[in-house]
Amino acid sequence: MARSGQKTTSTGRKSGGGKATTGKVVQKKTTNRRSRPGDDVGIIPVLARAVREVENAAERGKVSPANRTKFQVIALVMRDERARAKADTTMTDAERIELLKRLDGVATILAKTAARDTTLIQLLAEDAKVSDAAQKLRRDMLIASGAELSPDELIIVKEPEPVAPAAEKQVVPQSVRQAQMANPFLAPDLSAIQTKSVQPASRLGNWELLEPLFRAFEYGAGGGAATMDLPEAASLIVPGSPDLMRHQARFLAEVRKGHRTFLLADEPGLGKTAEALLAASVSHAYPLLVVVPNVVKTNWAREVELWTPQRTATVVHGDGKDVDAFSDVVIVNYEVLDRHVGWLGRFGFKGMVVDEAHFIKNLGSQRSKHVLALSRLIRAAQPNALMMALTGTPLINDIEDFRAIWQFLGWIDDKKPLPPLMKKLEETGLTPADLGFFAGARKAVIDMGIVRRKKIDVASDIPARRIADLPVELDDELGRGIRQAEAALTARLLEKYRRVLAAKPEGEVEDLIRVVAHAELEESKAAKTGENVFTMVRRIGQAKAVLAADYTVQLARSVGKVVFFAKHIDVMDAAEEHFARSGLQSISIRGDQTSAFRQKQIDAFTNDPEVSVAVASLTAAGVGINLQASSNVVLAELSWTSAEQTQAIDRVHRIGQAEPVTAWRIIAAHTIDAKIAELIDSKAGLAARALDGSDDEVVAESNVQLEALASLLRDALVAAAVSTVP
Repeated sequence: MARSGQKTTSTGRKSGGGKATTGKVVQKKTTNRRSRPGDDVGIIPVLARAVREVENAAERGKVSPANRTKFQVIALVMRDERARAKADTTMTDAERIELLKRLDGVATILAKTAARDTTLIQLLAEDAKVSDAAQKLRRDMLIASGAELSPDELIIVKEPEPVAPAAEKQVVPQSVRQAQMANPFLAPDLSAIQTKSVQPASRLGNWELLEPLFRAFEYGAGGGAATMDLPEAASLIVPGSPDLMRHQARFLAEVRKGHRTFLLADEPGLGKTAEALLAASVSHAYPLLVVVPNVVKTNWAREVELWTPQRTATVVHGDGKDVDAFSDVVIVNYEVLDRHVGWLGRFGFKGMVVDEAHFIKNLGSQRSKHVLALSRLIRAAQPNALMMALTGTPLINDIEDFRAIWQFLGWIDDKKPLPPLMKKLEETGLTPADLGFFAGARKAVIDMGIVRRKKIDVASDIPARRIADLPVELDDELGRGIRQAEAALTARLLEKYRRVLAAKPEGEVEDLIRVVAHAELEESKAAKTGENVFTMVRRIGQAKAVLAADYTVQLARSVGKVVFFAKHIDVMDAAEEHFARSGLQSISIRGDQTSAFRQKQIDAFTNDPEVSVAVASLTAAGVGINLQASSNVVLAELSWTSAEQTQAIDRVHRIGQAEPVTAWRIIAAHTIDAKIAELIDSKAGLAARALDGSDDEVVAESNVQLEALASLLRDALVAAAVSTVP
């Protein structure tokens, strides 16, 4: 559907090449398209009669499907007429003003109607489907208004339905074939067989329940949080894993009791990934399928190693040539799911986790269809499968964003609640006609497995300040260029080492490594052109810019205000452009600003609820400012010193901060970026040792740049030695 001010053809498409939302009207150029505005002729009387009918229906109660269609068509035609009136050069100013005034009257009634039934608002969305019935009604309204339509314009041509991925797109990695051949005769799972029994007549069987269930989360809250009761945990220790926080341990206690479906909607920073992986371990839900956004799939593999080190993980890239089908956890991103849905559906998973589950809210999208199809297959084969939807943002635009997530979890289908939820609704003893139904229905759904905790709710359980690393894959052309540059730098270091070794064959290896690293560092500082450690680190920052910004968008939509720190101006520029495209307002704090302007930016971030992100320079905003309106920081680029990183985080972690602070450090996996992050952490340990009496071990060298080069050379020497072993 077109935005206000954009001209829309009678197909419901934006002029200028926009895609059709659904079906189309084949249209040729027509003359005398509309009558002049008058009291009883033209399109205005037709719209006025139709909008009054919809308004009266809304006043009487729920708007029927036919009136919902009429509501959408009125909005479409009204916007067409508004755009036509503004563009029609044959109209006088007086005629134009009169027509727009009457259209405003129609729009006012539409707005009042939508206020009575808020579900109508979704019909105005850009991606709202325009059905064949709506297209026909639109045509009939135009005819009733006296508009002259061409013969082709009278015909409604239905767009073909989206087709499933072509068979030739489907891939089956060789490792998967090997795994299937290794165990072709699996023991039958008899748990899916259910004894047939006569089901008692359902008191709610004839009620339409999905709409009341959704409305229950709008009207039935009663001030209570949407989170199920969880038992107290006996211990915070899971053998072989880091210690749990109390809220994580309580969640696992519920899994141990046998609960298997969860909408885990904790705020970011509370450890949803760890909870999901440990839930799989506790429930023995292996093999486990994990569907994630591309930006976090590397982090999921890392978290498997951290929290369940006895288990193995494989990440599906592209066509899956590197997949290890014998792994316990298979991680695949939404973008390549269409190529792998075939073999994934037959693989025999005993659990499925969908991260950032709000990505599937559009039931018409292919990725949603693939995810829901996989969930149905897994639940049919494993009735007690672990099914988890993770999202800090379960609702984006509308209460019905729940619909796809509930379908994934097996709580509802496209028409009604499924038996487990229906049983809970029956136990309330209420129907939608009863006064307490909304509150009872809301609790029934929550008890199916909704868990929502905020940082402020569990502040006593978690550290006041923590740094969470988020490794990302640089798998585009820029990423390949960075890896090639790093390989060239490593080769240069190896060549220098061999020359130094030839000159000093009796020298200690570690001493020679440092001589070479120091020489390379000095050359890099003096170089005006060419690839060196500084240019490479800058290129890594550029490559991470949009990935870091995209993660910031997800954070902002979940927790509110976020501070985005970067080192270079071009990274800040790229991030701000991405925020604008994503519909988020941001402010900028840079080194070339006056004090007055900078304070104005900070005040906007602090006081304006529409400002979601502060884009700040690590060097310019690292000291002397207060950004504690946020408790989440994204470090898009790494500093060369731990002090600079700490100063940046402390702009948020200040006296008066009511919530624990989480700094999300975006790290380019398999590059020098990861080594720099380790070195920064070791320098933080040095500060703790010197100032706080910590016993942490730290590296002796205080120069992170030098140590990073030495580490590159050291790893290359090890790799070269391994390659020469017979």
